[in-house]
Amino acid sequence: MRSIWNGAISFGLVSIPIKLVNATESHSISFRQIHVNDGGRVRYRKVCELDGEEVPSAEIGKGYEEADGSIVPITDEDLAQLPLATAKTIEIMSFVPAEEIDPLQMDAAYYLAANGATAAKPYTLLREALKRSRKVAIAKYALRGRERLGMLRVVDDVIAMHGLLWPDEIRAPEGVAPDADVTVRDAELDLADALMATLGEVEMASLHDDYREAVEALIVAKSGGAFEPTEAVVEPAGGQVIDLMAALERSVRAAKASRGEADGEGEGEAEGEGEGAAEAEVTPIRRKARAGAGTRAGTGAAAPKAVGGKKSTAASAKKTAASAATKKKTTTAGGKSATGKSTSRTAKTTAKSTAKTAAAKKTGSGAAASAKKTAAPRKRTSA
Repeated sequence: MRSIWNGAISFGLVSIPIKLVNATESHSISFRQIHVNDGGRVRYRKVCELDGEEVPSAEIGKGYEEADGSIVPITDEDLAQLPLATAKTIEIMSFVPAEEIDPLQMDAAYYLAANGATAAKPYTLLREALKRSRKVAIAKYALRGRERLGMLRVVDDVIAMHGLLWPDEIRAPEGVAPDADVTVRDAELDLADALMATLGEVEMASLHDDYREAVEALIVAKSGGAFEPTEAVVEPAGGQVIDLMAALERSVRAAKASRGEADGEGEGEAEGEGEGAAEAEVTPIRRKARAGAGTRAGTGAAAPKAVGGKKSTAASAKKTAASAATKKKTTTAGGKSATGKSTSRTAKTTAKSTAKTAAAKKTGSGAAASAKKTAAPRKRTSA
């Protein structure tokens, strides 16, 4: 790779001759301006304002414009004579943890190559010192007519330098954050974490510029005369977010589906949250028929309730027996015990002979009425 700057790294009293090489390159496609009517190139010509003549690059220099519009010429020799220690030196000032560097300060990246055999030993020493300390070096250097700030770190077996913006070149984010007070719930954060975990698992090397590839294909097609314009298929963008929880849940499911992963039941979803989520399928539970209840012959389905107090004989017998058993447990003094026993005997007789159920009911009701009449005089006697 071609070097763009030659100098040295000043590491205390150690000087390391280096060459500066661009670490990045642009793959963007450049276009020329043309005259639409005839396709001719539209060029920019550098013309002197005083004589109106086009000026070649060899006759173009630098100048500083004063407030009144006058120009002060500045030559490369003038800049070279400035007492600038970093004119040809990358001067290391300190070593700091990498997390202390704000990514907003990051600028262009360069590789520092050892310049000559004598530079190999001090170059390796600085590289290994940076590795072991797990820190980065902060340095000053001069490039393209101005002093700059840089950060040195190790990439594989090479020392790389990132140009840094000066702290006063970073604008404060005033008026950028939302003005309204917003409260984020834990359930929403849980879904956001699940979405981040799904989308975050990607290899950086697999990412590429789809737009540039499409432009290259367009150029090839038009140059061959076989280009047929087609309408681009654009997926609809998300509209207004009405329910954040539902949007997060759908995003998690869509991200997993795009990766061919199964959506675990309940994973990444909050219970009872999110309108618009997929409706749950409801399976009705069939109730079991109670033992002893009347059933339809041959079907097992529960018999419908009788209308007007008419019930099947078996159901009537069961109710009578249950009533008799209850009265037997709760009998008290005053003739109620005898009535309970009589009712119990009647219930047993009814259970044995279903044909006599109606008579048993009349007898039971008559016995209850007689018991009430008998109990009333006793209350008056005790009074």
